[in-house]
Amino acid sequence: QVQLVESGGGLVQAGGSLSLSCLASGRTFSSYAMGWFRQAPGKEREFVAGISRNAVITHYADSAKGRFTISRDNAKNTVYLQMNSLQPEDTAVYSCGAGGDLKSIRLWVASDYAYWGQGTQVTVSS
Repeated sequence: QVQLVESGGGLVQAGGSLSLSCLASGRTFSSYAMGWFRQAPGKEREFVAGISRNAVITHYADSAKGRFTISRDNAKNTVYLQMNSLQPEDTAVYSCGAGGDLKSIRLWVASDYAYWGQGTQVTVSS
């Protein structure tokens, strides 16, 4: 089992920045690919960014490219999402996921992730 706890969400004005963190506990963090997904009210969950076990591979949704950066620190069991130039359409609950357990996964596919955190709310005002 892997437990995931997100933090760093909040209210920010359009054009601002937020940094999200996801702390993992349980099994070996470095065994898992990690991803960030988001879900806005009335919408389906959508992929934001993903990172491979050793951070060699990253993948971003088109909406995140150039504005968001995913990173991880395996020594701290933490994955991060730096979000810049935030816009009202970025408002959502952001959740991190862990998947793979030493196997490769499709970073952009939610069903490839085995574990999820509860999420953290990000609200961007115009």
